[in-house]
Amino acid sequence: MAKQTKYHLGIEIDKLTNSIVNTISGDSFPTDVQPVGKADLKNITKKNGWLFNWANEFKLTDRQIFKLTIRNNPDIIQGLLSISDYNDHFYLHLIESSPFNLGKRKLYEGVPGNLFAFTCKSSWDKGYQGFVSFTSKTRLIEHYEKNLGATHVGNHKMVIFPKEALKLIKKYFPT
Repeated sequence: MAKQTKYHLGIEIDKLTNSIVNTISGDSFPTDVQPVGKADLKNITKKNGWLFNWANEFKLTDRQIFKLTIRNNPDIIQGLLSISDYNDHFYLHLIESSPFNLGKRKLYEGVPGNLFAFTCKSSWDKGYQGFVSFTSKTRLIEHYEKNLGATHVGNHKMVIFPKEALKLIKKYFPT
């Protein structure tokens, strides 16, 4: 079994959009979130610019790994997410934008917000009222409070409560 690592999330929310937005053209693209398969892992490596070892994360039986893609383009992964169902909320272990969606020259904005919203929606769909928790790096606690409406509940622990979860869900998953 792979070694479990406790992560402190360090991803910045670049922009809350209703999809993802191309930084060059300004065009908005609808997205899909699907489970990661073993075949996806071939290109998700540190050698290819990914920061985390997603193959190890994939081996952990208490976690589900999801990929964000542009609709009708499932082979190009825009970002990844690792979550666990704790039977009353979802815990977000790890989130990462694709290497080409990082820094000043990123191709798409909105990837992290999209993945947080997916986690809230998963929680809502399971009957957990959108509750999501995660552990933040110190320097980003205020950032998550401001951009996601997350609440700092002590140490590095953050919680997205139902009211804020619903805002994210409605932004990314309008009915």
